[in-house]
Amino acid sequence: MSPTIHCVRHAQGVHNLSTANHVIHDPLLTDLGNEQCRQLRDAFPYHEKIDLVVASPLRRTMYTALQSFEPFFKANPDKKLLLLPDTQETSDVPCDTGSEPEVLKREIEEKELPVDLQYVVEGWNDKVGRYAPTNDAITDRARDARRWLKERPEQNIVLVTHGGFLHFFTEDWEDSSQYQGTGWLNTEFREYVFSIEFHTEDLDGKALAGDNASLVETVDSRARRGKEGPMAGRRRQSTLYKLGTQDWDDQGLQLSSAEREVLKNIDPNGFQRIELDDCIHSVAKGM
Repeated sequence: MSPTIHCVRHAQGVHNLSTANHVIHDPLLTDLGNEQCRQLRDAFPYHEKIDLVVASPLRRTMYTALQSFEPFFKANPDKKLLLLPDTQETSDVPCDTGSEPEVLKREIEEKELPVDLQYVVEGWNDKVGRYAPTNDAITDRARDARRWLKERPEQNIVLVTHGGFLHFFTEDWEDSSQYQGTGWLNTEFREYVFSIEFHTEDLDGKALAGDNASLVETVDSRARRGKEGPMAGRRRQSTLYKLGTQDWDDQGLQLSSAEREVLKNIDPNGFQRIELDDCIHSVAKGM
């Protein structure tokens, strides 16, 4: 039997305070973020059911997982938080770029944190190839993460990740621009199960080698956040995906660091240099 995935967006990070803070590399949580973790810890109803906690290796997701699911780690001292690079955030700006493996290892050892770094290898934070900030690359690694989780023996798995990546991971694009670049609130949690349907195309219609490992949000999870009925079907999600990613493009949310540098030097009138935020309104890449 495939597991239930309890998806969680990280708590507020320093980069969430302003677009200017997106230049901060791998930022930590704010005081409010830490408080949000405590609130999630107290409100989450499934602590006793959890078998495994997985997180993106960025520090804000790591600390959200450790604080919010402290009851699991206290009840299971032999268990560790498993960091999975495929679930990192989508862009290559500094706030969405993780720390070097040796830096994370030193921090974890100094603080004696229950964290498993076996998948965090050299190059995991290089935003090229597998981790490039492109829809195709993100779609592929989101699918690989789903397939990996589907094959796990645990029955209730928590995944703490990022607002932008969660849309690619769940393939649920409803309200994808409700907030800046995401439809997820900080520390919001939802439950997903694997579809009984075997999909051999992604939302772009590209043929796949093997199962897409599609997820479906449970009706109870949707009801908890005020949504009636089941999650939209695959055809509708394909339309929402194209509309959502286009909307992110229009807002400048899909720009890479290189593209941002180009925009900084664009002078359409021949008189003055344009600042990036003026070109793309309010960049919200730190999702």
